[in-house]
Amino acid sequence: MSEAPDQTFRAVLRPYRSLGRKGFIILMAALIGLNFVAGTAFYLLGAWPIAPFLGADVALVWWAFRKNYADALKEERIEVTAHELILQRFDHDKQREELHFTRSWVKVELEEDKERDLIGGLYLRFRGERTEIGRFLGAHDRKQVADLLRAALAKPHI
Repeated sequence: MSEAPDQTFRAVLRPYRSLGRKGFIILMAALIGLNFVAGTAFYLLGAWPIAPFLGADVALVWWAFRKNYADALKEERIEVTAHELILQRFDHDKQREELHFTRSWVKVELEEDKERDLIGGLYLRFRGERTEIGRFLGAHDRKQVADLLRAALAKPHI
């Protein structure tokens, strides 16, 4: 987040992924090794039809991680200038959507249940419509972004 004369606030929101490439390779190698040992044991015991299913679960885990890493390439950029809030959404480095909101009229809404200490979605409300932002963020991060956006929108823009 930085400040410049034309802009008062800028944030780039990205999904967090805790398992890096090296961890993924180690996990997949362990899974393949365990499945190979189990598949060999079942084959030697005469239960050879089980071996293909052990390969199928490795393929399914690999596919799930590929999908997860593809989703990690999503990004939202939020910029508050003197007169507007600009929301840009990117998916795999391709701009999908760019929305402009009049700064004076946009409101930041965060769904909160203070009794149970739960945090829901984060929205920008403009002209009676809500646009969800930061869907991929954790609850604590959504609350932090909401506070930062509210503060940026509250700053005087002379």
